[in-house]
Amino acid sequence: MPTVIVIGYRPDLDQALRRRGLDPFYIAQEPAIPPKGRRFKRVIDMENVQEVLRAVLSARIDDVVGALSVHEMGVFSAIYLRQQLNLPGNTDSKTALYFRDKYLQKSKLPPHIRRARCRYVSQDTSFADLADDLGSVFVIKPATGAGSLRTSIVRSPEEYSRALEPFPGHSDVRIVAESFIDAPEVYIDGVWENGDLRWSSMSNYHVSPLTAAQGGIMAAYLLDKTRHSKLFHDAETLAGQVLTSLNAPDCVFHLEIFTAETGPTFGECAIRIPGGLTPQMTQLTFGVDLFDVEISLALGEGASEALSKNRTPDRFHGCILLRPGKGGTLTQADFERNFIFDEIDYNSSPDAPIGPYGLVGKAIVSDPDELKLQKKIEDIVRFNETGST
Repeated sequence: MPTVIVIGYRPDLDQALRRRGLDPFYIAQEPAIPPKGRRFKRVIDMENVQEVLRAVLSARIDDVVGALSVHEMGVFSAIYLRQQLNLPGNTDSKTALYFRDKYLQKSKLPPHIRRARCRYVSQDTSFADLADDLGSVFVIKPATGAGSLRTSIVRSPEEYSRALEPFPGHSDVRIVAESFIDAPEVYIDGVWENGDLRWSSMSNYHVSPLTAAQGGIMAAYLLDKTRHSKLFHDAETLAGQVLTSLNAPDCVFHLEIFTAETGPTFGECAIRIPGGLTPQMTQLTFGVDLFDVEISLALGEGASEALSKNRTPDRFHGCILLRPGKGGTLTQADFERNFIFDEIDYNSSPDAPIGPYGLVGKAIVSDPDELKLQKKIEDIVRFNETGST
C-alpha cells in the first residue's frame, strides 16, 4: 500500500487512511504512541523539523505519496516534509506560521475584524505594563497554542507570576498576552479551497475550553443553521475575511469565534482537522468526513469528491468528554440506565488513563431538535458531575 507520513497519532484518522488503502507511517511524540502493528518512529518534539526529517529519512520509505498532521503542533513539520520530499498539498511554510502564532495571526488581520489585542510577553514583562496596555483582566497563553493548556486568565500580579511558571527560560516570542473577551464561544469547522469557503459547520461549547481545562466537563453540539441564520451568516462572513486576509491554503480549518453583543469577534484559527469527537459529530450529522477531506487535500486530489456526500441533517449530534464520577463510583451501566446514547465508552476502573480535559470516557448523543440536544448534554454533564439526574 502507498505510504502517508502522519505527524502524531489518533485512531480515527488511522482508520480513515486504511479505508482509503493507504499505509500510515507515524512520527509520534510520547505519550501518543501508535499501538503494536503500526509503523512509527518516536521524536522528542514534533515541531523540530530537523528531528522529524531525520526520522523520516532514516526509515528509508520509498513509496510516500503524502504527508499530513493530526493536530496543529505538526502542521509546520508536515509542510516541511512536503517541500523536502516533493509531495502534494500545502508547502507554504511562511503562511503556516500565521496560523500557528497567535500574535502574527491577529496582527495580520485588517482593522475592521474585531479581535482581542495581542502582544508578546517575556519573563521581563511586568504585570503593570500589560494591565495598562490590555486592561485589568487579560489572558496569558502559548504563542503557538496548545488547546487550553497553559492558558490563564490573569487579574493580579500573583496570578501573573503563576501564569508564567509553565514557561521557563527566556524567549521574546514564546508567550502572548491578550485582552480578555467575556463572551460565549462557538467554533466553525470547514473546508477552504481555491480561496473560497467550500463547506462549514458550527458548534457551540457547553462551557468554554478554558473552564473545561480547569475542571469542567468539555462538551459541544452542532448548531442548526435554520435556527441561527444570522449567526451563521455573520460567522461565515468573518471566516471568509480571516482566511482571505491570512492567505489560507487549501485546507480543513478550525476557527473559534466569540459571540459578543457587538457582533462576532474573532478568536483564533488553525489549518488542521478538528480535535476530539467533532469529526464524528460532523460525519453523523452531515455525511461529511473531514478526515477524508484532509487526506484528499494531502494527496493533491482536491475536496470535491469528499464534500459530495454532504446532506441536509435530520438529526444534530453532540459530544461529551466524560470525567471520573464523584467518588469514583459511576460506571458505563449507570450512564446507560439514565440516558440514551448514540455511542458511549466509559472506563470506570481506578487506574483508567486520564486523557485531555480529564476524560476517562467519551459519548455522542443526538436529537432532531437542537434545543433538546442541548438539554440532553446538560443533563448528562450534571449526572457526570453529581451522580444523580
